[in-house]
Amino acid sequence: MCTSCMFTQISIVGDYMNSMLEYKGYHATIKYDAEDEIFVGEVFGITDSLNFHGNSIDELKNTFSQCIDNYLELCKKIGKNPDKEFKGTFNVRIPPELHKKAALAAAEQKITLNQYVVRAISESVKEKNVKLS
Repeated sequence: MCTSCMFTQISIVGDYMNSMLEYKGYHATIKYDAEDEIFVGEVFGITDSLNFHGNSIDELKNTFSQCIDNYLELCKKIGKNPDKEFKGTFNVRIPPELHKKAALAAAEQKITLNQYVVRAISESVKEKNVKLS
């Protein structure tokens, strides 16, 4: 992959040293390891473990894209569907009293608890026009 193409496909999200990279729909958290003087990345949101590192931002971006490309190629080779992040389902553990209050509030609004949680999260992250399925 050409270096100039890589920059259009990878974007840094956030303004701080501990930020994220995105490539082909996969995201990675980035941290700086001061002891080893390298940037360390970890792909998150999937069950498979994907990690990479680099001595510079350019090297980090390159190893991240290689990591994802290698992962997708390996999955194809062994006949495995690659993990996709953010499938739209997750478990939330909350105190029973909060669970009760949320369920009652949802019932008062004549919506499901799931719809109530979607609305609450959407409002928290400032998402507009989210479908309450």
